[in-house]
Amino acid sequence: MKYSDFKKDKFAVIKKAIDPKVANFIYNYFLMKRQVAATLFETKYISPFESMFGVWNDAQIPDTYSHYADIAMETLLLAVQPVMEKTTGLTLIPNYSYARIYKKADILHRHKDRFSCEISTTLNLGGDEWPIYINPNAKAGYVYGKHKGIHETQDYQPSNEKGISINLKPGDMLVYRGSELEHWREPFQGEDCGQVFLHYNNIKTPGAEENMFDKRPHLGLPAEFKRKDK
Repeated sequence: MKYSDFKKDKFAVIKKAIDPKVANFIYNYFLMKRQVAATLFETKYISPFESMFGVWNDAQIPDTYSHYADIAMETLLLAVQPVMEKTTGLTLIPNYSYARIYKKADILHRHKDRFSCEISTTLNLGGDEWPIYINPNAKAGYVYGKHKGIHETQDYQPSNEKGISINLKPGDMLVYRGSELEHWREPFQGEDCGQVFLHYNNIKTPGAEENMFDKRPHLGLPAEFKRKDK
């Protein structure tokens, strides 16, 4: 089944958004970077709290290698922006990238994302197949109580609605409204799966321009460079 009407469904699948050979190159680069990071940490060449080579302490997926704003992934964030804009019909502001190499038995629990992930994509880089589920019902996942800001979903309560399973091949990506639609992955049965999430705001959304680059001075910088608004 083809899902390609973003305006109607709030999500779409883009086949071969990047050349599968390019996806494979990036995947192998990221596998090597994981190996390098592990050696640097194990030999105490750098502190395990240093984030420039990636981390294993992401609370969402514990003990799984991930990287906020890897420079190659940030370059990819800009490279796919034109196809993102064509698919969504929106003018987008780039915010940040986040890449992971998932391991066997990992679970990505149901969630909705923060404001910086208003318009998002997950792009398959390589490894074993692992479907992502998306709930097209934007009202699913009740949000209640007071929020820190108009774009926060601090009190998100997951639904139990059955989602749509989407399998992506290397180079394919799922585009979706990350802060509106629930998305998740069931327990991973493979060994490794490389995915990169690329996040944008609609330029017309209030607060989007002030949020550019996820409040960093420019792309490629770690999260420590985020501006702390009063």
